[in-house]
Amino acid sequence: MSLPELTAVGLGKKIQSGEISVKEALDAVFEQIEKREDRLHCYVTVDKEGALKRAEEIQKKIDDGTLNGPLAGVPVAIKDNMCTEGLKTTCSSKILYNFVPTYTSTAVKLLEEAGAVIVGKTNMDEFAMGSTTETSAFGVTRNPRNEEHVPGGSSGGSAAAVAANECYFALGSDTGGSIRQPAGYCGVVGMKPTYGTVSRYGLIAYGSSLDQIGPLGKDVTDVATVLEIISAHDEKDSTSLKRDDTAFTKALVNDVKGLKIGIPRDYFGEGLDKEVADAVRAAADVLKQAGAVVEEFDLSLVKYAIPKIGRASCRERV
Repeated sequence: MSLPELTAVGLGKKIQSGEISVKEALDAVFEQIEKREDRLHCYVTVDKEGALKRAEEIQKKIDDGTLNGPLAGVPVAIKDNMCTEGLKTTCSSKILYNFVPTYTSTAVKLLEEAGAVIVGKTNMDEFAMGSTTETSAFGVTRNPRNEEHVPGGSSGGSAAAVAANECYFALGSDTGGSIRQPAGYCGVVGMKPTYGTVSRYGLIAYGSSLDQIGPLGKDVTDVATVLEIISAHDEKDSTSLKRDDTAFTKALVNDVKGLKIGIPRDYFGEGLDKEVADAVRAAADVLKQAGAVVEEFDLSLVKYAIPKIGRASCRERV
């Protein structure tokens, strides 16, 4: 496996062992960005100078034993609706084209304290209002798996950057699917945490009563590891939860016996691609064979949902 293809946790272990330096990890990311970014447009802002300076600082702390966490020295991309002190935060809108925050959002700050190195800010649907990452004022993002297709949205830049190895993991935000959908489109892992688990302080919200910051990574271990770091009670967020069950990596066991999984029949009707339906049912069968309880159920209210017509191709918008 090449250096850019490593998982975040896998890279972190190699950095801790001294096999790879933080700068080498960053150089691998910037090489990927140079190769593919002109076509993919995952980022609104790439902070190469700041990242390299930060890499030096982090390497010293790793070498002297100050930083020994799983993500110390690992490059990360941040969705461009999370405030970052001294680094532009545009929400992919010309309204905020030159906005440089004077503070950093709590979730990002926790990652920085853990030693992660910010590569840049990722493209998104303007103010997170979209599901294709085509509505950015700074241009569309393409899907690294197939450049003729969209990466999903609104965290499409973050998902695409992970899939293209232009970072090792990323943060996105999810109101009604804006992490989970692009993760699915780009073939990476994404999670919307339970509301209140991750502080919303510093997030430029779409819908405050629904928004959550969450991780995108190359595998479940990466996502669980990131979530452990960014899950913390925050007095600056009145909706922040006090939880004592945030050791998410301890749940990474090969045991799903008794786990109940529901499949809504209503979602398997007209308009669903057969290939998608088959893939979902195949995944459910794997879990069932491993001991999970799989049940189908009726939602009944789905027919009253607002119809949404999506675009599969970027061509007609470019």
